[in-house]
Amino acid sequence: MELGRAGLAWAAVLLLSVLGAQAAVGDFDPYRVLGVGRSSSQADIKKAYKQLAREWHPDKNKDPGAEDRFIQISKAYEILSNEEKRANFDRYGDAGESSQGYSQHQHHQFHHFHEGFYFDESFFHFPFNSERRDNSDDKYLLHFSHYINEILPESYKKPYLIKVTSDWCFSCIHIEPVWKEVAQELEALGVGIGVVHAGYERRLAHHLGAHSTPSLLGLLNGKITFFHNAVIRENLRQFVENLLPGNLVDKITDKNYIHFLSNWKKENKPHVLLFDHMPVVPLLYKLTAFAYRDYLSFGYVYVGLRGTEELSRQYNINVYTPTMMIFKENIDKPADVVQARDMKKQLIDDFLSQNKFLMATRLTNQRLFQELCPVKKSHRQRKHCVVLLTGEGEKFAEAYEAFLSFAVANTKDTLKFVHIYNDRQPEFADSLLMNEEKYQGKSAVVILERRNNAGKIAYKTLEEPWRGSKEDNFILLDLLDQLRTDPGLLSSETVLADLNDELAPMFLIRWLYSTLDYISDCWDSLFHSNWREMMPLLSLLFSALFILFGTVIVQAFSDSSDTRDSPPSEKEETAAKTEKNDTSFSRENNRIPKKGFVEVTELTDINYNSNLVRLRPGHMNVVLILSNSTKTALLQKFALEVYTFTGSSSLHFSFLSLDKHREWLEYLLEFAQDAAPIPNQYDKHFLERDYTGYVLALNGHKKYFCLFKPHRSGDEGGTLGSGEDYSSSLHTEARGKSSSSPGSRSIKNKLHKLSFWMERLLEGSLQRFYIPSWPSLD
Repeated sequence: MELGRAGLAWAAVLLLSVLGAQAAVGDFDPYRVLGVGRSSSQADIKKAYKQLAREWHPDKNKDPGAEDRFIQISKAYEILSNEEKRANFDRYGDAGESSQGYSQHQHHQFHHFHEGFYFDESFFHFPFNSERRDNSDDKYLLHFSHYINEILPESYKKPYLIKVTSDWCFSCIHIEPVWKEVAQELEALGVGIGVVHAGYERRLAHHLGAHSTPSLLGLLNGKITFFHNAVIRENLRQFVENLLPGNLVDKITDKNYIHFLSNWKKENKPHVLLFDHMPVVPLLYKLTAFAYRDYLSFGYVYVGLRGTEELSRQYNINVYTPTMMIFKENIDKPADVVQARDMKKQLIDDFLSQNKFLMATRLTNQRLFQELCPVKKSHRQRKHCVVLLTGEGEKFAEAYEAFLSFAVANTKDTLKFVHIYNDRQPEFADSLLMNEEKYQGKSAVVILERRNNAGKIAYKTLEEPWRGSKEDNFILLDLLDQLRTDPGLLSSETVLADLNDELAPMFLIRWLYSTLDYISDCWDSLFHSNWREMMPLLSLLFSALFILFGTVIVQAFSDSSDTRDSPPSEKEETAAKTEKNDTSFSRENNRIPKKGFVEVTELTDINYNSNLVRLRPGHMNVVLILSNSTKTALLQKFALEVYTFTGSSSLHFSFLSLDKHREWLEYLLEFAQDAAPIPNQYDKHFLERDYTGYVLALNGHKKYFCLFKPHRSGDEGGTLGSGEDYSSSLHTEARGKSSSSPGSRSIKNKLHKLSFWMERLLEGSLQRFYIPSWPSLD
């Protein structure tokens, strides 16, 4: 009886513990954590998460419970952003993880009830229990949308070191101490840190190319680079440093410091010098140089190196304290200086953010114009720009120096001084000066205020050109004083076009850099990527090689087959065609067709429409011009010449009687003339011109024709119908009629080289003569 009561008591205790565990699991409500309803859309959930994450981020919120609150927000977003987990929570009250939590909690309770059992999880030293796991990575957790919208754009300002991990990952636990130490150290220097849980963020892990855990990778300028060495502190620091470009910081000595500082005009940037006793450039300084590379140029002076003594004396440097100097237009005196025994990132950022621009910066692109002259947001936030419109060269040097002196003496937070070269930004200058003659070849000063991002500005131009005299200074100073109390002084308005990017590299250089980056990526992937990543590239490569190899093999067998099948006479004919004299073509007359006929129809008014006017697209009718006296001889020669081309289904062969349709032919040939006139029908030789042997290739659909002119005696080169000297040939034939009759010329020799002309016809290299419409054949 006592045993039965004891058993019931133990059962009751276990039941209460189970119910307590279930209640603990069910207490977490992601909808309540994010403050959204159960019917909220993904956009509303994402918006609520961003707002709460920004508010409760441990780096921004110093509340003691901020970290726990941030973890809850991230966990709630993980559940609600995943449709499967959200559906499980809506249906069962958990996201599919409660069973695991319950089993862990039950095991924990079971451990408390049975202290004598040695089968405790701590025996294995694997911290899979959530209570014993280090939660320092939770503030670095990344989600896909967060990565795409924030991390990726920020990678153009600072590098990111990202760890991809998962549950039940033994190697992840092994590298945890080193990762935690390095993450804290690099984050203080300005490196972004991220953690991706492959179990919850499979889409992001796949996007990063991480197919195994743990994976460490770097992200810079949107480019992902994997870490492949042993996970130790020195290797990780070197990995991050190797991500950065190698030309961020110049080494400065007594020999090159003047040249370095004098480049402010060419680069249009202030120049920064860091004096330190470290032989190598500190990583903090390299990261800072990368973040401000668009605004500043950086140099490093190792004060312990021989050859920097003059530089240290010139600027009175304390060699035992790191010193940072920034130089603008005056290289003899720094514009600002900061010294500190321990240079912190925040100190450097505050110092550089206040000195990002020259005293009178030259506007070289639209981005710079928008930063220096922001759009007016309210009456109290008015910012004006004083623009010097000038030119290059010694002629304008005096006016620029006077403007620079005025800018140094009158620069304020609400007033920026800039200058621009008229010849490099002509549209900008013309919009403000209106092409007035009094400003031609001279400098001018304009005060302007940007009204919107579409380019609308209000401005006022000084009435006289800027010479830099004391009178000009007084006039400009008086206008600026009036502008404080009377914003309506800027009475003129206009819309400015975007500025040209003067310092942008040429297209060829940008293409070369892109090609080098692509080759570098392929080389890195070839040696470090796993086979799953390499499969698409290898498949493409082997496919291309297979196609190329197959084409070569097929071509080789085809050539050998053609060689075996061709008769010796064709070989001799092919060799003979390379000679230059006419006797080399005499073997063509002995060529006998394999078939006894070529289908050649007469072109008449009955079949004119079907054989020409309504000819299908892509088809051509090759028409031989002959007379009754030359019909038999020319047709025989024509058949021999065109027989090898009868295999083409797009070619049709016909002949036209010159005795019946001379006017139709004359009308067509008028479109085959150059600027030289052709004898018209009233010429006395009109009815005597001999067109027998002419061949026309007629394209009925596109309304054009190609012309072959018969071979003339004494013309070794022959004529392939280009039509360039067509007019002169007609004159020659007309004049030579009295001394040379058709009977004296070999009729068959007129179609000499017609086969060559047919080959050019199929190649499409013949000249085409277009006509407005086909004439009727009466």
